Amino acid sequence: MNLQINQEQINETFELNLTGEVDAYTAPKLKEVMLPLTEKQGNIVIVNLSGIEYMDSTGLGIFVGALKSSKANNSSLKLRGMTERVKRIFEITGLTEVMDIESGVKGEAL
Repeated sequence: MNLQINQEQINETFELNLTGEVDAYTAPKLKEVMLPLTEKQGNIVIVNLSGIEYMDSTGLGIFVGALKSSKANNSSLKLRGMTERVKRIFEITGLTEVMDIESGVKGEAL
């Protein structure tokens, strides 16, 4: 599977809508798009993961790097729309405790 990244911008807010899989093969593409956005002070980066069917540890590493970059550069990173499967990976690794994850999981009643 491939990874598609659609980017929308309103002022300093960037929304990345991801579709497909984030793994060792596709993670560099995500890093190339997302990391520069977190490096600019004041940017708000929102990543919509509702279209992600699979993510491995390489993908998690990209999000950890983006989180560190956003904190170092006074920008903001927010994740939304996780499927139950993807959210479980973030929970197991403890990333739900340190990342800004919008409540409400795709496929879950609110």
